Amino acid sequence: VQLQASGGGSVQAGGSLRLSCAASGRAFSSYAMGWFRQAPGKEREFVAGISQTGRNEYYADSVKGRFTISRDNAKNTVYLQMSSLKPEDTAVYYCAGNQIVVFSDSNRYDVWGQGTLVTVSS
Repeated sequence: VQLQASGGGSVQAGGSLRLSCAASGRAFSSYAMGWFRQAPGKEREFVAGISQTGRNEYYADSVKGRFTISRDNAKNTVYLQMSSLKPEDTAVYYCAGNQIVVFSDSNRYDVWGQGTLVTVSS
């Protein structure tokens, strides 16, 4: 599976964006998917994750209630709907996959997209 993230951009605080991560290949539904982000000078951090069937969702405390992860296995795509954005959400966002379960540890993912930049201005 190869992943390609898109949907980043610039938005004012309080605004919304939806990120997409399109997967190539037929095995997408076997992958647990995660979104991570990395702000300048900071380590990559877990944002949200979703199980293979979409039944289980996981969120970092910092985004809970504001972000929603979803997936459409028929379209080989995972989404991250971001609302009530804050300047501290500014980062490069990455999608990632692994064929086990959702992990918050980025080292447990073996497939990564190229990243998409989200900039939130105050």
